[in-house]
Amino acid sequence: MTDKQMHTPSTEIDLLTPSRELPLYGKRILVTAPRNYAYRLAEQIIKQGGLPVFMPTIETCYLSNYTKLDAALGRIDEFDWIVFTSRNGITAFFQRMNDLNIPVSVVQKCQLCALGEDAESLSSFCGEVDLIPAESSPAGIVTELAKLPEIHKKKVLLPAPEVLGLPEPDVVPNLITDLQQLGIEVTRVPTYITQALDASIYSIELNLMRQGMIDVIAFSSTAEVESFLTMVNSQSDYERCIIACFGPYTTANAQKFGVDVSIVSKDYSSFEGFAEAIATFFTLTSSSH
Repeated sequence: MTDKQMHTPSTEIDLLTPSRELPLYGKRILVTAPRNYAYRLAEQIIKQGGLPVFMPTIETCYLSNYTKLDAALGRIDEFDWIVFTSRNGITAFFQRMNDLNIPVSVVQKCQLCALGEDAESLSSFCGEVDLIPAESSPAGIVTELAKLPEIHKKKVLLPAPEVLGLPEPDVVPNLITDLQQLGIEVTRVPTYITQALDASIYSIELNLMRQGMIDVIAFSSTAEVESFLTMVNSQSDYERCIIACFGPYTTANAQKFGVDVSIVSKDYSSFEGFAEAIATFFTLTSSSH
């Protein structure tokens, strides 16, 4: 083992550090992400010493009707690009290909785009990713594609969620509009379902929040915010909580709905960056007192 390997950088959290020395010690953080993302965010919160409280406000699941997705998969060779905006979209897309016995080689003829750490997931399914935008957002996708020559002649397949029980967040519609303005022919295809969950299963969590026992509410998407707002009676239910949002887009939408956001993660390519932003907020708050 070299000297370099023995000395971990000081920014890394050692899991043997006593919890009371960690920035989120004793802080309860409400995680509203769907369960298939929630555990990844929770792990990062735990590393910072926090106590995650699970309250997924939405869930993501398989489609009930595959007609449109199957039709798109049947003519996949017509597309120049496949642009994925979420890990759920990647997983569900390749799961369906697998169910239909469509070889991965068919997709490898297209250029593939994914955001941030989702690129690892995409690579694990098909062995390649052609574009990972510098900014992990739909706007980042548009910026990168706009630089490509002849992009106005290209056809893009956009796997997207079918949203049930909520108004659809503007993220995907805005992305489609922006791509169309570049002259791209965009085909949106429902690949998985995002749906609201019923507040009745969360009486304990909502009571903790109303009693001021929850320190932070961590939103990782606009849909989570929308569904959360249907679960509370009024702003007074969560007024004692600090609101954290994963990146500027979720923040802007939360503010549009009248939610006061105090923490915005600058690094929104991974949940590690989100947990660090929450930790930094408390470190700065405690040092200013």
